[in-house]
Amino acid sequence: EKSCLKGWPGSRHELGAGEDESHEGASMTDIPKFAAHHRASDDDWQTLDGHLQGVARWARRFAAKLGLPAHGELIGLLHDLGKYSQAFQAYLKSATGHLEQDIDDEWVDADGLRGKIDHSTAGAQFVWRALSGGKENEQITAQILALCIASHHSGLINCIGADEASFGQDIFGRRMSKPEQKAHLDEVLSVADAALIARCDEILGQQDLSTDLRTLIDKIEQHNKSLPTVICCQIGLAVRLLFSCLIDADRIDTADFEHKRVENFRPGGEYVLWTTLVDRLERHLQTLAPRRPIDALRNEISAHCLAAASRAGGVYTLTVPTGGGKTLASLRFALHHAAERKLDRIIYVIPFTSIIDQNAGDVRAILEPADSPQDFGQVVLEHHASLTPEQQTWQEKILCENWDAPVVYTTMVQFLEALFGGGTRGARRMHQLANAVLVFDEIQTLPIRCVHLFNNAINFLVEQCRSTVVLCTATQPLLQSVAVEQGAIRLKPGHEIMPNVQNLFDALRRVDVRDARKPGGWSYDDIAALAIAELGRAGSCLVIANTKDAARQIFLRCQTQIDAGSIFHLSTDMCPAHRKAVLGSKHGGSDKTVIARLAAGHAVLCVSTQLIEAGVDVDFGAVIRTAAGLDSVAQAAGRCNRHGRPEPGVVHIVNPSDERLDKLPDISVGREKAQRILDDYKDDPARFGHSLIGPKALHDYYTYYFFQRQDEMAYRLTEKDVGHDDDLLNLLALNKHAVSEFGRQQGRKPSTFMRQAFMTAGRAFKVIDAPTQGVVVPFGSGGKEMINDLCAAFTRVVDVGLLRRAQQYTVNVF
Repeated sequence: EKSCLKGWPGSRHELGAGEDESHEGASMTDIPKFAAHHRASDDDWQTLDGHLQGVARWARRFAAKLGLPAHGELIGLLHDLGKYSQAFQAYLKSATGHLEQDIDDEWVDADGLRGKIDHSTAGAQFVWRALSGGKENEQITAQILALCIASHHSGLINCIGADEASFGQDIFGRRMSKPEQKAHLDEVLSVADAALIARCDEILGQQDLSTDLRTLIDKIEQHNKSLPTVICCQIGLAVRLLFSCLIDADRIDTADFEHKRVENFRPGGEYVLWTTLVDRLERHLQTLAPRRPIDALRNEISAHCLAAASRAGGVYTLTVPTGGGKTLASLRFALHHAAERKLDRIIYVIPFTSIIDQNAGDVRAILEPADSPQDFGQVVLEHHASLTPEQQTWQEKILCENWDAPVVYTTMVQFLEALFGGGTRGARRMHQLANAVLVFDEIQTLPIRCVHLFNNAINFLVEQCRSTVVLCTATQPLLQSVAVEQGAIRLKPGHEIMPNVQNLFDALRRVDVRDARKPGGWSYDDIAALAIAELGRAGSCLVIANTKDAARQIFLRCQTQIDAGSIFHLSTDMCPAHRKAVLGSKHGGSDKTVIARLAAGHAVLCVSTQLIEAGVDVDFGAVIRTAAGLDSVAQAAGRCNRHGRPEPGVVHIVNPSDERLDKLPDISVGREKAQRILDDYKDDPARFGHSLIGPKALHDYYTYYFFQRQDEMAYRLTEKDVGHDDDLLNLLALNKHAVSEFGRQQGRKPSTFMRQAFMTAGRAFKVIDAPTQGVVVPFGSGGKEMINDLCAAFTRVVDVGLLRRAQQYTVNVF
């Protein structure tokens, strides 16, 4: 896509020195009449027209993924139009000390005006004034573009208010009617760069501007016929993706002006070729000579993933028992599929309760090999946790990653925040989910209340954004079978990558799951005694508890009876670097870690919370699992006899008498439904194929657990959350309660097409219902050095590499 703006690049590297107008500066004595930003380090200025054009170039490039390049360019050009006002220029130059109180008549009290000068409404009103008086398609286009522009500092605003203070009010209409003395539209149009305004007028005059957006809406409606809630939800997702393009473009252009080293570090979408990464993986796979019977099965699984990579885009399932080698098999599918379809990136989404270091480390060792040092740190990105609070300053907003890497490992929390979270931080990343392969590892851990939101988002990304999705697990939830009118996932015909799942489970059966529940439950002393006995019998034992307190109590009881070098503890109270130091790696390092001792055949007793269940490649002789959902039991079993020794491993299900699940409703309900399966199994094991964790048992478990919680899947909200009973899906779709209140107040329906309450929904949305904050901790010499580096940074805006390292030393605390 080409822009008529000067210097439009296919990428930043196509620009010659000094050509990128977004980085135009002025010397200390040459303060521009209209500035966007000031750089304190050398007293340089970014011109306003340069910033607007720079943002427009990035936004056009990003929005092309949705088929809306001109829309991206237009909102980029107009997002900061209000900065042409005298009020904003006086504020900026007073705040930076370039206007003085006793000398300059234009001087204002910048501290008192911080956050009070509106510079986002003018551009929104410009679009609204130009198109809202036209036909229906033009009115829709006007509202969507104006929404993006008006919201670029706050996060998407409400169209019709749905919180207690603004219930039923026309928030969008009020913003478009904001008076001149506050919005400054006529003032800025009288002084703005003439070429820039002419380009805006040119785009607004293009017939395709409205027809392209209408075409997108029509496609959404065609895929979701007679499903009004789903249609409105997906149109809202399209608006958020366009908004994401603007936010990321704005943050990139601002950061590149303010901190040159950030610009130099950013790859800007120019990655190692897929063919190179495919070759590295294939060469690695050739080195894996089969040593055990299970290796032949893993090779077969990998071969099926390779064969499936040539299929068209869609939603696929990869149903493989734990220990079947899903990590490399799914990577094989993803790399070949991305290369064939010319996709932009691969994003692995890992459960928020698990350790992602190991999977990312394994893949990094393959895709960033030692013989290619130039690619170190340039292929695999780990995005664990957040280092800054949701309420950010304009400077802090540029700290966050935008997933600019070919292979990204992130958590379900971060993925859902990108789609539904409030503010701008998560939203910035959403456009990177387009034109991508999205691999969900252990998809059964999806929070129950997010099911419909997730399904609608996946269908949108696949059907409108050219993405392909793979749902990986040994325990597939039935996302395709939930209420269609609220959003059921649409699997590709022939969606299962493995040809015979039941045969695969039978072939990979490596453990004996024993129902060891007893009346009155197990005391922590009893569980510790069983763990010590199993350590003596099997040589290694893993105990997994539902709560941090239970894991700690069991660990303390075992600790007094076992050699200190043989016992380990894992918890989410530990930062990733600490967990990694305890768990270890298959790629070398200390011989005193869990993985190293297991590999050497030494005694190991590990007591952990459930974070170890998903995606962690460890192999114990025995596992003790406190009673939980059957999916959790199956995942725990995957850490036992993982490599298929002839003697089956043993998995004990115990019911602690003291483990309290009052604040963990998902685990509590899962445990209740699993107990029903355990009771049914006692009566008729043959009905379940003599396997407590086989496909039949898991299917029945999800029937009991999943569907009986149907009323929770739209993300219920209470009066405490938003001032009335509602659900998040409704707020992001029809917003029917607030629209009904609007009708009661006004005696008519709202005149605008979009009626969602984006801001209310964003504020109410929490993947994990816990007010936690990421804190960098001084773990070991690395953590202390990291804190010194952060404190030594000239400002809080530090380079991306430092932030990536800091994530390894971050713990989320209440």
